[in-house]
Amino acid sequence: MFGFSPPSALFFNFCLIIVIIAAAEAQTPSPAPAPASCSLKSNSSCDECLQNVSCLWCSSTQQCIEYPVKNILPPNSVCPLNDARWGVCWVNFQILIITMSVLAGVIIITILVCCLCCCKCERIGSKREDAQVARQTRARKARQKARKTEIQLRHDEIRQKYGMAKENPYARMDDH
Repeated sequence: MFGFSPPSALFFNFCLIIVIIAAAEAQTPSPAPAPASCSLKSNSSCDECLQNVSCLWCSSTQQCIEYPVKNILPPNSVCPLNDARWGVCWVNFQILIITMSVLAGVIIITILVCCLCCCKCERIGSKREDAQVARQTRARKARQKARKTEIQLRHDEIRQKYGMAKENPYARMDDH
């Protein structure tokens, strides 16, 4: 077939058939069970109502209602926020909103603190670099001054050796 030995060709064909069958089964849609209407679960329990994710449980009226997807939060006319339950029965929307707001605030503050720390550390790093550059500049100037003094002494020694030294450095050359 593809230049395989007979046992590997058999294995290849077997794997190819399994892949084709799996792909065919994956493409055939299986009918999903129709979700039960939320209003049918009214006057039952919160757990029964919230088994369907599109349902909202109102604990004050003991009603299971369709979640108003047009609104982010259910309006007060449908169910007050402190009585509305969605997802789990032990968290009401009011607590959920407060918790999410606090978490968002903590995350934002954490990000700002990290940014400020990074900027401060960067400024400290540049201060360190500035101090290092200043130290190097002072050291260079000190070496340059020492060299200049050393050269001046050497020149003075040469002048004295040949009798060209001036007693008064401000005297004119013509006077000698």
